Amino acid sequence: MAEEAVLGYLEKNEEITDSGEFAAERGIDHNEIVNVIKSLHGFRYVDAQDIKREAWVLTDEGKTYATVGSPEVQLFLAIPPEGISKEDLQKKLDPSLFKIGCAQAAKNKWVDMGKQLISRKVQHVDDKVKDLLIQIQQGRNIGSDEIKALKARKLIVPQTWKGYSLKKGPNYAPKRKKVVTDLTRDNFQSGEWKELEFKEYNYSAKGQPLEGGNLHPLLKVRSQLKQIFLCMGFEEMPTNNFVESSFWNFDALFQPQQHPARDSHDTFFLETPSTTKELPEDYVLRVKQVHESGGYGSRGYTYDWKREEANKNLLRTHTTAVSSRMLYQLAQKPFAPKKYFSIDRVFRNEAVDRTHLAEFHQIEGLVCDRGLTLSDLIGVLHDFFSRLGMTKLKFKPAYNPYTEPSMEIFSYHEGFKKWVEVGNSGMFRPEMLQPMGLPEDVQVIAWGLSLERPTMILYGIDNIRDLFGHKVDLGLIKKNPICRLGID
Repeated sequence: MAEEAVLGYLEKNEEITDSGEFAAERGIDHNEIVNVIKSLHGFRYVDAQDIKREAWVLTDEGKTYATVGSPEVQLFLAIPPEGISKEDLQKKLDPSLFKIGCAQAAKNKWVDMGKQLISRKVQHVDDKVKDLLIQIQQGRNIGSDEIKALKARKLIVPQTWKGYSLKKGPNYAPKRKKVVTDLTRDNFQSGEWKELEFKEYNYSAKGQPLEGGNLHPLLKVRSQLKQIFLCMGFEEMPTNNFVESSFWNFDALFQPQQHPARDSHDTFFLETPSTTKELPEDYVLRVKQVHESGGYGSRGYTYDWKREEANKNLLRTHTTAVSSRMLYQLAQKPFAPKKYFSIDRVFRNEAVDRTHLAEFHQIEGLVCDRGLTLSDLIGVLHDFFSRLGMTKLKFKPAYNPYTEPSMEIFSYHEGFKKWVEVGNSGMFRPEMLQPMGLPEDVQVIAWGLSLERPTMILYGIDNIRDLFGHKVDLGLIKKNPICRLGID
C-alpha cells in the first residue's frame, strides 16, 4: 500500500516534499513509508533527500504533569483556605512532589511558607505549565522563554525527526518490476526467459561468515610445542590431576617442610578434602628418613619431618609433581630409559599484575637414563630451544631444592636486543631419585618454562591478562594469525 501510494503520487506529481506530511495525509505509518523509500531509492526508482527537523517532546515527568497538573498547582490546591501545617501537607502529597511544589509555589509567590503554617497568598492560580506541556504535545509552537524554563525543569527534551523528500529516479516506473533471481527449467521450456528481467549479481558481496570454533593462541603454541617434543621422541605424561598432595608436590622432590613455598601465601591449600589417604607407605618412610637424617651421600635437613604436613592437599604449584609420580612408577619396574614431557596448568598464590597470574601453564621435559651429565642437559636444551627459533643460549648457575647442579636458561632476544630468561633446568638430586628405587647410576635431566611468556612474545602481547583469564577479548581468539615456532 505504501509503495503504491509513493509511486502513484510521483506519476502525476514532480515531488513529494515531506514524507511525514505525505504519510499523515494518507493515514500510513511513517516508518512504513521510510522503509519503502529506502528500497525504492536502492533500485533508483526514486531519488531521496534527507530531511531533519528538531522538535520538543515531553519527558515521562512532563507527561505526568500534562495529565494531572504541575506540582506547584497540586500543592496549592492541597492547601485549604484557612492554611495547613507543614506536617499535614506533607502527608497529603508525595515527598518529591511536595519538595518541587514548595519551591515553585514560593517562587511564584502563591503561598506563604511559615514555620508553623503554610497558607495561600492568592485565591486562584492558572496551571500555565500544564497548558504549555499540552501545547507541545499537540505540536504547537511556544515562546523561547517558556521552552527554556521547561527544559531547565527537565520536562521536555529535544528530538530529531528524520524524513525524506522524493523525486523520480532514473529507473522510475509507476509499478515496480519484479526481477528474477533464478533461471529455471520452466523458463526455458516456455520461452519466458526472453522477457524476464534478472536481478544484478553483486560479485563484490561477501558471503555469510562461517561460524566455527577458534583456537586460542595458547592452544596454538601448545600444539606446536607438543609436536616438537614428539619429534624429539618424548612421551606425554598424564596431567589431569590439578589437586595434588604436599607429599608428591614437595616432599618427594626433597623440598623441606619449612620451605617458604609451602606457606599459604604462596600455595593454595584445599579445605575439602584437606588431606590425602593414599600414599605408598614404604616410600613415605624412605622420604621421611632422607629429609630427617639424609642418605645417599647427603646429610638431609636434620629436622623433625611431619606426616600431617605431607598429607595436606593443594592445587599443584608445578607439573614436577607429575614427574615425581612418573619416576616413582618407573622405579617399580625393571629400569628402561624414558623421555617424558607435560604441558598443563599450575596454580600459585601470586599477586596479579601484567606478567603474573595465579593460574598459568608450565612446560616440562625430562630425560631419565644411565650416565647422564650436565653436558647432556646442555645439548638437549640447545636442540629443544633451537626448534623454537632460539639459537643463542647461555646458562647461569641457580639453586633448586630438588636439582643439583641447577641452571637458569637465557636466550638472546633480537627484538629487545638483550638476554631474556626463558626457563630453569637441572639434574634431579640422588636424595630424590634413589628413595624411589631407581638404580644409583641413573640420572634425570629436566627443564621447565611457562607457556604464556613465549606466546606473549610471539603475538606481541604485553599484558598476560589480555591472553589468559576472564577478561580476554574474544575478538583476539577469532582474529589472531596462525603461529609457527622457529620461523621468522
